[in-house]
Amino acid sequence: MSVKCCVCEADVNVAEDAMVGELITCTDCGTELEVISTSPVTLQEAPEVQEDWGE
Repeated sequence: MSVKCCVCEADVNVAEDAMVGELITCTDCGTELEVISTSPVTLQEAPEVQEDWGE
């Protein structure tokens, strides 16, 4: 299935069995996207990984 990238509006292929929290990379702009809903499939820009200093 194909969903629009929320950054560049390109079509991003998403597997039919995609799960919430799954990460997908847009092939056009390289942005890492996170599946936030499966019905309908909705993508958002994945949060940046933060440093964990053991706090």
